[in-house]
Amino acid sequence: MASKAKIGVLGASGYTGSETVRLLLGHPRVEITLLTADRRAGQEMRAVFPQFSPYTLPKLVSIESVYWAQAGLDLVFCALPHATTQKVVSALLAAAPATKVIDISADFRLTDPAAYARWYGHEHHAPELQKEAVYGLVEVYRREIKKARLVANPGCYPSGAQLPLVPLLKAKAIEPDEIVIDAKSGITGAGRSPKEETLFSEISEGFHAYGVGRHRHMAELDQELSRAAGREVVVTFTPHLVPMNRGIFSTIYVRGQDSRSPQDLHAILATAYEREPFVHVLPFGETPQTRHVRGSNMTFIGVAADRVPGRAIVISALDNLVKGASGQAVQNMNLMLGFPETMGLTQVALFP
Repeated sequence: MASKAKIGVLGASGYTGSETVRLLLGHPRVEITLLTADRRAGQEMRAVFPQFSPYTLPKLVSIESVYWAQAGLDLVFCALPHATTQKVVSALLAAAPATKVIDISADFRLTDPAAYARWYGHEHHAPELQKEAVYGLVEVYRREIKKARLVANPGCYPSGAQLPLVPLLKAKAIEPDEIVIDAKSGITGAGRSPKEETLFSEISEGFHAYGVGRHRHMAELDQELSRAAGREVVVTFTPHLVPMNRGIFSTIYVRGQDSRSPQDLHAILATAYEREPFVHVLPFGETPQTRHVRGSNMTFIGVAADRVPGRAIVISALDNLVKGASGQAVQNMNLMLGFPETMGLTQVALFP
């Protein structure tokens, strides 16, 4: 594609939408031609996020005002609330079937319509598109993403868990029935809409678990880890909210299979990711920190030995708004539009 690709961002007034805009502004091969918002329709992007003041961006408009057949978009990012994307994407692709779509919400991640209804409490409104959607974890589905029209961007928690676990399960190096994922997220993972439970006074100086025993990301984890293992996998997963803006920190407890040592597991991960631009495996025994990846599209992975023989502790850290959402989405866009995969994503972490 010689000319710049025309890009739309739906839900640009939210955290993932604005993060997508931030990344696209540094991309040499794209032009942002459409930005939508709901409550903020009619406003300039700088009125919502003043950091965009130096840049010329389209005015925010409502989705209802967009004529998809005339928009001339090459690709659209959907950063809309869960359960609202299905009807929008259906209308978009019906009117403009050549437009590619990356959904950053959870609406197309589950391949089984019955599982979607069970976990989200309602039937899927676009079951045919749900069948078509490709799961957008690049390091696992790179080939399929390149040919896709609709990509379901992974969740932030599932990304942090899958990147270390998928290679180990594919290698049959760990016991599939003994996986415990203890994960923590920054507050931006809860979205930008005002809620009492995410007020500063409710979150600051505290640390709490939520969705205990039943969190929607469990369905996504079970689906993708079962694919990797070639058999059903049901993990123990508990998410926590911590008083920081950005980051996913996952501490994962596993047991080696067939006498695999923690060093063996580390070697498998190091080999799996030695050529991946956005996954870095630390030397054995070293562990990552969220501040080391904040603002970047990187995932850092560390492996350490547990004091219990045969068990290992695998830790991953990523930025929930970048590799856990918008950065992963831009990485998918690069593949779908034939750009170099790392284009626009080579920023280093915000802090040393």
